[in-house]
Amino acid sequence: MDSKTELLDQLRIDRTQAPQQQGPGIRWRWVVIGTLVVLAAAVGVWVFRLSNDGIPVHTVLAKAVATNASGVATGGSLLDASGYVVALRQATVSAKAIYKVDELLVQEGQAVKQGEVIARLDDTNARAALEQSKAQVQQIEAALAAAKLADDDARPTYLRNQKQLGEGLISPEAADASKSAYDAAHTAVLVAEGNLAVAKAAVQVNQRYEDDTVIKAPFDGVVTVKNAQPGEIVSPQFSGGGGIAKIVDMDSLEVDVDVSENFIHRVHSKQPATITLNAYPDWQIPAEVIAVIPTADRSKATVKVRIGFKQKDARIVPEMGARVAFLDDAHESRENPRAAAPPGVIVPPEAVLANGDSGIVFVINGNTVEQRTVRLGTRNADDQTILAGLQAGTLVAVGDLSKLSDRAKVHIVQ
Repeated sequence: MDSKTELLDQLRIDRTQAPQQQGPGIRWRWVVIGTLVVLAAAVGVWVFRLSNDGIPVHTVLAKAVATNASGVATGGSLLDASGYVVALRQATVSAKAIYKVDELLVQEGQAVKQGEVIARLDDTNARAALEQSKAQVQQIEAALAAAKLADDDARPTYLRNQKQLGEGLISPEAADASKSAYDAAHTAVLVAEGNLAVAKAAVQVNQRYEDDTVIKAPFDGVVTVKNAQPGEIVSPQFSGGGGIAKIVDMDSLEVDVDVSENFIHRVHSKQPATITLNAYPDWQIPAEVIAVIPTADRSKATVKVRIGFKQKDARIVPEMGARVAFLDDAHESRENPRAAAPPGVIVPPEAVLANGDSGIVFVINGNTVEQRTVRLGTRNADDQTILAGLQAGTLVAVGDLSKLSDRAKVHIVQ
């Protein structure tokens, strides 16, 4: 074979050998590159749609507040607050010292009158001390009688000797002896009178101890808690001062609520209100503001307000949860209500960026939104009342309003 043939054989491709496989690192590199390309395309599509369709938002119509025939709002209020039913007058009746309960004459839920006996305590020690002090009084009274008798006997002798001394019939020594005897008898009377006063005072003290063993109701009310049983030892120092029983004056029930400092200017004394108990959500009880307590709670930034019931009912009991709606003064007289501003409209709380008494809503205007400042009223978990700045039937945006701005382009999501 010549040299040309060898050169041609060296240039010929040998197709009998299998091609080499690509490594795994190269394959994963192409997978990552493909994924990034897909994500970039998706972001581009989203940006393109956003630039054409606008920010997606949900919408809601502003609703008018329901009013009665006089134009007074029936479903809204100036302010709502939550609190509890409390008793202005209540007492935990207990013993003044350590005693054993002999009788307990009341049960929980029982009505009692002022001065009615509710319990009797063991009075054996108090009664024994009282009898002892009375015996001492009798003993001292007898000693006083004897001292007065001796004083009466010494007085004539003293007077007679003083007269005879002036006439020179007796010696000065005899006159001085009679005077000393009379002075001693008179002093014994004074000492006996003092001892008798002390003994009588001891009788009064022991009588009060005896009276303390009879527990009476301090006022008309209802027994809400019974803390003792016959045979049990009771004392104000034991069990945190739990006492024998707790009595509540049901005629003194009221509702205490905490009102935010930002809205306390809407509340004043004698303001009409309605109370709704959590136990009876369909029962609206007429009420009136008793007082706004002139101090604030710095930890909660609230002011305490007392509200009184205008109607008494046995269903109202202490510690019930209650919701108070503070009304405009026009509610006080439906027959002659004073002129008042329109009650406003209601929107969901998510449709308002609130800032105290004012807020911002975004009104839908075609495919853009208009930023509008409004004056806010009461707010609860479901509704936000707008007193001014928005009309009923206006379409407003709802949701994350932080993404919106005035004249921003939006896309309404059904």
